[in-house]
Parts: sequence; C-alpha cells; structure tokens
Amino acid sequence: MKGVLLVNLGSPDSPTAKDVKPYLDEFLMDKYVIDVPYLLRALLVRGIILRKRPEESAHAYQKIWWPEGSPLIVISKQVHEKVQQQVQVPVALAMRYGKPSIETGLQELADKGVTDVLLFPLYPQYAMASTMTIEVLAEEIRAKKFPNMKMTNVPAFYNNPDYIDALANSIKKGLEGYDYDKLVFSYHGIPERHVRKTDKTKSHKKFVTDVMCCTPGTPAAEFCYRTHCYETTRLVVEKLGLPEDKYYQTFQSRLAGDKWLEPYTDVEIDKMPAQGIKNIAVVTPAFVADCLETLEEIGMRADEDFKANGGQNFKAIPCLNDDVQWIDTLGKWINNWAAIGKVLS
Repeated sequence: MKGVLLVNLGSPDSPTAKDVKPYLDEFLMDKYVIDVPYLLRALLVRGIILRKRPEESAHAYQKIWWPEGSPLIVISKQVHEKVQQQVQVPVALAMRYGKPSIETGLQELADKGVTDVLLFPLYPQYAMASTMTIEVLAEEIRAKKFPNMKMTNVPAFYNNPDYIDALANSIKKGLEGYDYDKLVFSYHGIPERHVRKTDKTKSHKKFVTDVMCCTPGTPAAEFCYRTHCYETTRLVVEKLGLPEDKYYQTFQSRLAGDKWLEPYTDVEIDKMPAQGIKNIAVVTPAFVADCLETLEEIGMRADEDFKANGGQNFKAIPCLNDDVQWIDTLGKWINNWAAIGKVLS
C-alpha cells in the first residue's frame, strides 16, 4: 500500500524562549545545518548561540504568531488536508524539527498499512540543510523502526514546469495593481561550502555573483542549491516576460563568520533607494509556506529598513501556501506516483 509523507522545516511549540530554545537546539545541532565536528558545534550552539538567541527569536516569533499557532504549521496543515482530499492514498505531515516528527509521520502511515512511502520534502531547491537532512533522518528512522517499508525520495522540483507555472501565477497575482521598480527574488542563504559538499563531481571552486556556478542539467548542477535558485528565477522571469532591469536575485538569513552565498538580501535592499529604486516587491521561492523568514525577516524587517533608507513602497509577496494551483499540482504529482510510480510527472 502506498502513502505520502509531506515534510517541512518545523516550528517551536509556542513563541516563548522556553519553547524556542529546544527547537533551536534541535535545529542548530543538526550536523547538516552547522557542519562542524560535534564538540565544536555543541560549544558554538549550547555555549554561545543558545545563551541569547532564544529570547531574540521568541520576540520575532511573537510578532508573526497567529491565534491558531505557528503560521508555518497552520499553513502546512491546511496544505496537508487539501492535498489529502485530492488523492486516494494516505498522506501524513511531519516536520524536520519539532512536532509532528518524521517518526510520528511514518508511524501514522504504517498504522494505516502503508508499506511504500513517497518522502516529499517541501523544498523546491536541493540543499544539505533542508532536503538532505530530511532524507538522511527519514532513512535512519525507516531502517531502524520500519525495515520492511520502501521509501522513494521526491527530487528537487525547482525547474518542474508545473511548479514554475504555479509559482509564476502566484507572483503575478501578488503583483496585480502594484507599480514596482524591481522584483527581488530572495532565497534562503547557505554557506558556500555546503554547495561544495553536496557536489559529487567536486567541480565547484569559485562563486561569482550573478553568474551560474554550473550549467543546469549537468551532474555538477544536480545537487547545486545555487544553480537551482538561479534557474528557478530564470524560468519564472521567462514565464512572466520580465525585462532584465525589473528583477534581481539575492540570498537572505546568514550567520556571521562564514562566507555565505551572495549577494545578501538585506545589503542589496538597503542600497536600492539610493539607486533610484523606490518601490520594490520581494518574493521568497525557497519556501512554499510562509514562516518566520518570510513574514518577519522580509515582511517586517526588510520593509522597515528599505523605507528607513529612503524607499517608498514595499510589498512582500506571499509564498504558495494553500494556493489552489499549488494544491492541484501536489495532488497531480502524488496521483501520478500512486498510479504509475513516476515522481513529478
């Protein structure tokens, strides 16, 4: 019997430092997020970061928390319920960090008699700290707890025509009636070394801003987050017919002390008013559901900073969330897999 496990990032149980701390500990102690030896990671996370970060993050979560709970969890549940209505196989929901856990999700499917699972990380672009860590943990749990269960991983869908069409149409709707100077594609940042580590061809040597580091469709690009992001942007721009001077791509959310993918969203947005770019819109295609990084970092902080530097109008375009076309796309992919075993057809 077939079944599907949708997996997103996760969220603390509440916007309090008490609940944020264990969530951040689980997240930052993941060796695929902060990829340094365990003792150094523990010293960095538990000896330094977790001394102040829980209070700061709790404050940020409080600003975006909904009456029903964490926006990411609420939206993910809505997506889960709507997708389940469109497919005949059982669908479970899990989070990489926090609740519901991946083990809980697999157990839910096993209890329904599922023996063949489609593991579906809800990340369009492949990265070590998102897709890979989900795949590794899910496989560890499967091998230990559900050895007779078969598991198929959904590949990165950053360039899938159905996804691109849904994303482009959602952006188009978000821009209706808004006169903008620049559309900023802001992707979550990762350290440059993460791209090198996931590259099985070992061909990544140097990163040049605004230039592809490898050719889409080649072995080097298969797990290259940077190329996946630029290719997503290119395909959406092509779909929307945007001229070159109307869009820009950046990377957000970085930690100090490392070389992360550039250009940086906050730095570039803050410079735009002085360049005559007074009205911007920002879309965050690395996420399919709105979360802290989209609602607070972009929707609030970036908005405030842009206007403080002379900007006039700022629009944060929502993620796909439970957009009808996106739900239809997920349903189509799952139904195709359930019927003919083909993923993302």
